[in-house]
Amino acid sequence: MVRLTRVQQQERTRAAVLAAAREEFVEQGYALAKIDRIADRAELTRGAVYSNFPSKRALYLAVLVEMVRSAGISGPPESPASLTEALGAFARTWLERLPLADDTASGGRLQLRSLVGVVDEQGRTVLAQLARLEALLLAIGLESCGPDRERSPDGESARRVRLAELVLTMLGGSGLLAELAPGFGDPFDRARACEHLAGLDVADAWAPSYLPHVEPGEPVREELTPPTGLVDQVMGGPVHLGADGLVTVLGAHRLGAAEEAVRSARPGEQVTMVVVTSDPAETGNLVRLRVSDLAGALRRAFGPEAWQRVRLVIDDDAVAASALGLPDIDDDTQAAVRVQGGVITARAHGLGAAYAAATAGTGQRTRSREAKT
Repeated sequence: MVRLTRVQQQERTRAAVLAAAREEFVEQGYALAKIDRIADRAELTRGAVYSNFPSKRALYLAVLVEMVRSAGISGPPESPASLTEALGAFARTWLERLPLADDTASGGRLQLRSLVGVVDEQGRTVLAQLARLEALLLAIGLESCGPDRERSPDGESARRVRLAELVLTMLGGSGLLAELAPGFGDPFDRARACEHLAGLDVADAWAPSYLPHVEPGEPVREELTPPTGLVDQVMGGPVHLGADGLVTVLGAHRLGAAEEAVRSARPGEQVTMVVVTSDPAETGNLVRLRVSDLAGALRRAFGPEAWQRVRLVIDDDAVAASALGLPDIDDDTQAAVRVQGGVITARAHGLGAAYAAATAGTGQRTRSREAKT
């Protein structure tokens, strides 16, 4: 008889709970699902369920994360030749989640990764920030598109965050409609509608009103011992925190500041976004769900070269934040450091932290961003 180690037993218990919970959520939906029934399905005690997941919401989010993870990713796509093709490819991939007309209501909601009736006010606040982060990630892919991409006066690719917001709004609306009226409309029509957005002029520009008032960050010289095992949530590869570039640490209430890091970094430098939360089981998994779900569609619609400079880490245990000298973190954390030669050379905190760290030691107080991407 093979004896399981404690870790193996914990993994087996967790897997059994997730499988039982998925069955319960498919049959009953989130609102009517019961922890006691989930425990019975898994042939475990109620206490065993709660020892792995502190709440029904945390368990539901974990089920969705596991669904997205187990879906897998197909082979890498060819880089889209045009913005129109990229929009179509992304939309078609996203729309694959729509339930069929004969799916049960609760099963269809799970397939849609629906959060209706699941998140509380804290979750709504996080989702608002996540929407901005998702738009940025999609925009980075769109800005990398093919030979027809537009250029701003300084030679950089045109900003496409507002276009990404429109696409995600259209697709999100399709998901909500599918939840309320499954089978209505043609997904291919919606994909073609997203393609037509390529020609829409939304006069996009990045020019935050606070930027002229941000002082350069504090020049420092601090040794950095990068933690191992960090994984990029967008492309899936390892993340080396000691690489030259800009690292921003953002709490779940500050995710919208991710664009500041991307736009402020110096040409060619890596941008690493480290997400920290005060509640890994709920808030952390909410962030992980939305980012990994979006990343699955991004990987199938764009080549990996689109995100060569951008990394995103979910730092559940604050390992990365601590290595960067930020032991005290919460959902409102906003900080940044600049790394050169494995050494932290600048740091900043609060509003404009990424821009402040990027401009530390340059002798310039502000830079005009009106024509930037």
